[in-house]
Amino acid sequence: MFKQLVASIAMCLSLAAQSMVPQTGTWVVTSELDGRPGRGMAIDVQDNMVVMQMYAYESSGQPTFYLGVGTLQNDRASLSLTRYTGGRYFGSGAQSGVAAGSPGTAMLRFTSGISGFVTFPGEQEKAISRFNFAYPATAASLRGIWSFVSFGPQGIVTDVVRLSVLQSSTSSGNGVMATADGTFGCEQQVHGELAGGVLCVRIDSRGQLLRGHLFVYSVNAGEGRPLTASGSVMNDHSLVVNRLATSADMGTGIVLKDAESPADPAMLRQHIAELAATVVGSLR
Repeated sequence: MFKQLVASIAMCLSLAAQSMVPQTGTWVVTSELDGRPGRGMAIDVQDNMVVMQMYAYESSGQPTFYLGVGTLQNDRASLSLTRYTGGRYFGSGAQSGVAAGSPGTAMLRFTSGISGFVTFPGEQEKAISRFNFAYPATAASLRGIWSFVSFGPQGIVTDVVRLSVLQSSTSSGNGVMATADGTFGCEQQVHGELAGGVLCVRIDSRGQLLRGHLFVYSVNAGEGRPLTASGSVMNDHSLVVNRLATSADMGTGIVLKDAESPADPAMLRQHIAELAATVVGSLR
């Protein structure tokens, strides 16, 4: 069921946008992810332009890097790789690197925002994936400030919550992460047909279910479907999920930043005392 839901989400979004934009970040060749030094890629897409920086090795074993730029069209891109040499090193003066030839063309083919395939020069096509190194499928990984926006024929519904309280797990999940007032909670699903997704619910102060959210996510972004109070999937609506701040209140965007350092508690008492004296004086 859940795999069918994910497939329907992907189809709906691809029809709406014609193609998907892969998540910006560090990508790896999936089969080479073994915990030891290897090859990797930094992929960024802005509008339809793809930039890929790749670190790899020469046949001699010396490390090197390549830069490729191309156009994303129908989830595919062809990037002519350029190797550079002679640039600035640690402690050196100003000097610019120069192009040192091209090993050939890399072909990218994305199957989702976090997965795809790459064909390097002289190699067969290999699976690649967005490197998720800090958010395992655990309840604690859901800590932080999140926004949920669902939209469709019935309008727009939003939830912005801070998930901070760890509760026990349900029979299908690994622990509920909830808001301080207990009216909103999310849980990674690890058993049953929804395994691999995240299920969230909003209740009122009396404990009545108001709505739900079902989605898949990677790092700070997710997509899915809203749920009605009766548990029905709203297939004609889309759900967009974003982590706005980490568990340490560090903003994931470009404006919100980490919380200010705590002030000295004595300053509160001092200001209250001074203000009290001022107010009393003004009343005489």
